Amino acid sequence: MVVSRDETQKKLDLLSSGVMKHTPEQTYTVADRFEEHAENFGDRLFLIYEDKRISYGELNRQANRYAYVARQQGLKRGDVAAVMMENRPDFIYAWLGLAKLGVIAALFNTHARSKALEHAVKVTGSQLLFLGEECVELFQTVEGLADQITTLVVNDGADESLVIPAKTQAASTLLQSADESNPDKALRQGLVGEDPLYYVFTSGTTGLPKAAVLSHMRWLGVGDGWANLLGITADDMFYCVLPMFHGAAGMSLLSNAVSVGAPVLLRRRFSVSRFWPDVREYGVTTVQYIGEMGRYLINQPSSPEDKNHTIKRLTGAGFSAGVWRQFIERFGPIDIYEGWGATESNCNMMNMDNAIGSCGRLPYKDRSNARLVKYDREGACHLRDENGFLIECDADEVGELIGMVLNIPGIGAGRFEGYTDPQATENKILRNVFAEGDAWYRSGDLFTRDEDDYYYFVDRMGDTFRWKSENVSTTEVAEVLLDYPEAEIINVYGVEIPNHEGRAGMAAIVLKEGTSFDAAAFFQLAKEKLPEYAIPLFLRIGGQADMTATYKLRKVDLQRQGYNPANFTDDLYVLHKEAESYESYCLESLENLAIRPFAAD
Repeated sequence: MVVSRDETQKKLDLLSSGVMKHTPEQTYTVADRFEEHAENFGDRLFLIYEDKRISYGELNRQANRYAYVARQQGLKRGDVAAVMMENRPDFIYAWLGLAKLGVIAALFNTHARSKALEHAVKVTGSQLLFLGEECVELFQTVEGLADQITTLVVNDGADESLVIPAKTQAASTLLQSADESNPDKALRQGLVGEDPLYYVFTSGTTGLPKAAVLSHMRWLGVGDGWANLLGITADDMFYCVLPMFHGAAGMSLLSNAVSVGAPVLLRRRFSVSRFWPDVREYGVTTVQYIGEMGRYLINQPSSPEDKNHTIKRLTGAGFSAGVWRQFIERFGPIDIYEGWGATESNCNMMNMDNAIGSCGRLPYKDRSNARLVKYDREGACHLRDENGFLIECDADEVGELIGMVLNIPGIGAGRFEGYTDPQATENKILRNVFAEGDAWYRSGDLFTRDEDDYYYFVDRMGDTFRWKSENVSTTEVAEVLLDYPEAEIINVYGVEIPNHEGRAGMAAIVLKEGTSFDAAAFFQLAKEKLPEYAIPLFLRIGGQADMTATYKLRKVDLQRQGYNPANFTDDLYVLHKEAESYESYCLESLENLAIRPFAAD
């Protein structure tokens, strides 16, 4: 049964009422909210982590210590400091402490290494790095990085086990002697809602990751908006298993909980065996997900206890219709809020009606700044009318979602906060779309909608695909792999795999004349230079590359052929992690990766 448009709009209005409370000009910041909570209910539980139970008051005191240390290092309002830690309390203490000074926190991906890590330091202009002990090995993949940025290593256990790279310093000594009282608010005087709270790295369609700007206004607005919509109270319990250096967990989940002073159960990462025991032991009511989490959970053996839990709602993205149906049938009538958005996007969608498979609805188009426009995937261009303007999609047509860029005083909605790189920001904007002088944010994502204006995600455009909840830039991966000396051309792309969300990495390689392929050497290069999720699962070694007339590498046919050797004559290799190499394709090689053969098998 389709929910009425008015009913859906009422839910959207609840969300908007919370978001619109916060303005670009306001002087109220994220630091103010946390300090208010510490004053008003400092003994209330904020975080459960391993065997620790941390109150809002304790959170505030520990964040103050980080603020004191950062100030000792000479940081002041408007400066940038980086945080590179896995999910643990110190990650939150660090960025919140920086926020208390008006210092922008650059949240580094804990998979970043080599060129990507060095790029992250440079593109953010970070002057100080709070480095988790668990990330020291990655830090050391950049030669001389300690000479480029002051680095304080935060222990991840006992101090006596702490590994300190040359020219870095242990943070513990400084933190132990730091003042735990609130820093003077005058230190962040002049900070307003539209100013950056932190930078979050997001893979674009080309090149190295970009640092997206996330403001105080947006962080607070998302929290208050969702609290309104979902009816969240301080009695709810949130479950955080996604990495907090991403906007999803670091902003969406955390800001929702903090909006009402609710607690968070924090884990380093998702564990399928630990999920339901955690939910039942701690009374979890609200979980943020990615699509793979649902698939992992339904693939576990069924249990009489499957419907015995406290979860009221799931919020996230990536549930396919099939996983969605199986999840509800097995675990009961949980509200699933499947959505779409991006850290930097100026528009978003959310399915508030439990319409299976949809990522959102725009019941009344004139109440939203989002539009779906026709896009030629083969020609990689937008379709235009006789006046040169873009054309909106009809129902059941596939197109790119775009969002009108708005800059209205007193209103944060529709603003595109962009990236630290002005050129990268400009590259994300379409101009003269429906009228001369207008500007629209490009999502880079393809959707379709039905007659009732429910939207359905189709695919990512261009040179980015999604695997294991991470966006993988094919350009970035290819640039790294081209360090393999025998390679002349490498074309990286994503291929669909049965019963898996997203796309897996595949590379088509043309070798230099007279050379041969060394699978083990290629794997070692990939392992050394790339995060695990970006290492291609499949390789095809061939004699020539598929190029356009302007010498651009084509991917469409390669993606269609996938990893089916019947579709091409190239040699096909499959990743073999245990052997630390690639092996020639066979059905057993797929079994090693827990991947089913393509349908033809």
